[in-house]
Amino acid sequence: MSDLRLDGMALADGVVETIVGIAMGTVEGAVLSGGAASLLAALGNKGAIQPIEVKANENNTLSIGVHVEAVYGTVLPELAARIRQTVSDAVLTQVGVEVSDVDVYIDGIQFVS
Repeated sequence: MSDLRLDGMALADGVVETIVGIAMGTVEGAVLSGGAASLLAALGNKGAIQPIEVKANENNTLSIGVHVEAVYGTVLPELAARIRQTVSDAVLTQVGVEVSDVDVYIDGIQFVS
């Protein structure tokens, strides 16, 4: 993604992804796929698998995709709903832009001992 332009504002690469990544740290039962190293690689290297994808829509909203690993025993539909709400709230609060949809991709299950 190059500079994101929404409603008269330009955001540098990685700003929304960073906000989403930090917000995801507050969601119990999920971690971004690949961990922190994957997030840093996604922000700096376009060839890496990106745990967070952001796309601007024509109506000045954002579509966001989040790749996570769920903690074993977490109810997946409830987890996806928490992720959608947390991501939408964080972006709206910090950027002032509505999120039209948050696609949640469960890439794996983590077994915590």
